[in-house]
Amino acid sequence: MAGKGRPRSESTEKAILNSAHKLVTDHGFQAVTIEGIARHAGVSKATIYKWWPNKAAVVADSFFTTLKEQYPVPDTGSVIEDLVIQISNLSAFLASDEGRIIRELIAEGQSDSDVAEAYQSRYFSPRREVSRTILERGVERGEMKSGLNLELCVEMIYAPLFYRLLITGERVDEEFLRSVVSCVLKGLGAL
Repeated sequence: MAGKGRPRSESTEKAILNSAHKLVTDHGFQAVTIEGIARHAGVSKATIYKWWPNKAAVVADSFFTTLKEQYPVPDTGSVIEDLVIQISNLSAFLASDEGRIIRELIAEGQSDSDVAEAYQSRYFSPRREVSRTILERGVERGEMKSGLNLELCVEMIYAPLFYRLLITGERVDEEFLRSVVSCVLKGLGAL
């Protein structure tokens, strides 16, 4: 959350986020420091700490920004297609070298509550909101029944992806993801 005083400079914020993203992608979460991000971005540590409470927060923001740029929110006119595209994009990202950082944050968050709060509030909550928006559009277009617990829909759609990526290592492909979306929406009586 931004502190008091002058508003954030967009160019400075972008330099910090780009630096965090590059350094963490190149060296891993554990190896990167706020000092290193500041040096790479050409700013002071105080500037970073004025805008982010810790390294995990700036890293999570950098990855959410990258994900938004690489994978815009789909709007094909079909809730099922939009969800399959959205979950496929997330799956591809999480399975990539860049996505390894998010997996590292999840692991680190198991023993560090500040890291857990940073990735939940700055990365996963915004991703959930995107999925909720897709579902709300489906309700508005009459593709889905109203009155559904959309939060439960989101959790049930994404849980199998994380289970396979983080626990079993089983393959995640479009056929699997399409099946998950269809089963969840049909199973909850959404369609």
